[in-house]
Amino acid sequence: MLFDLSEETAVVIGGTGVLGGKLAEGLAEAGARVAVVGRNAGRGEACVQRIVKAGGQARFFPADAISRPSLRQAAGQIEAAFGAVTVLVNAAGGNDSKVTLTDGLKFEQIALEDWRANFDLNLVGGILLPCQEFGPPMVARGKGSIINIASVSAHVPLSRVAAYSAAKAALLNLSQFLAREWAPRNVRVNTITPGFFPAEQNRRLLFLEDGAPAPRAKSILAHTPMGRFGQPEELAGAAVFLASAKASGFVTGADLRVDGGYLAQTI
Repeated sequence: MLFDLSEETAVVIGGTGVLGGKLAEGLAEAGARVAVVGRNAGRGEACVQRIVKAGGQARFFPADAISRPSLRQAAGQIEAAFGAVTVLVNAAGGNDSKVTLTDGLKFEQIALEDWRANFDLNLVGGILLPCQEFGPPMVARGKGSIINIASVSAHVPLSRVAAYSAAKAALLNLSQFLAREWAPRNVRVNTITPGFFPAEQNRRLLFLEDGAPAPRAKSILAHTPMGRFGQPEELAGAAVFLASAKASGFVTGADLRVDGGYLAQTI
């Protein structure tokens, strides 16, 4: 079957988040054995329970994406439980409020340590360390699919989130670098660029305290041809497509946009 992942072991780093959790659920629904990896055990176990209740296979493995020893320990535990990892989804990331240009904070006032922390989360933890830990075994076996979660702000920098936009742009670039490096060993590296999906990291920028859309949300919707925000489950199909060697075996170095047409809009 074109989208059958029953022979795959998939790791979703950041599977404890809203979007990462839906990606984990989608991969499990397609038959993959899913390792939900993150720092929040409560959310991780809740994701696993949803998958198991739906008839899938999943386990939670605690790890911090910006800690090499933590990722290495998780990698060993996952292989012992599920076998060799063949799919890696890097969904860890987010925008740190300390570098969001709101509440009077100006660009020149961003503290260097806060800028670096944002890059650690979105670039170091978002692709560098996970790919260094999970990628080489895939290369050695000559099989694997790595899916990195980017952002529309990687293509066109958004106001207020300079550090996040820059880090996600670097993630796109590094993904293409790895796609070229590992293609001869049949390890594919692609990215998914989500549009605007309300989640923990952006809710305070999009909605007022009473739940009404903020001016920023109205501006985003006006710039999105489909005229709405995305639903988390709408990302799952893109991940299943890129995870399946039968469906996307000749696809590497690509960026799959799931943005309601946001990046196609000009004036």
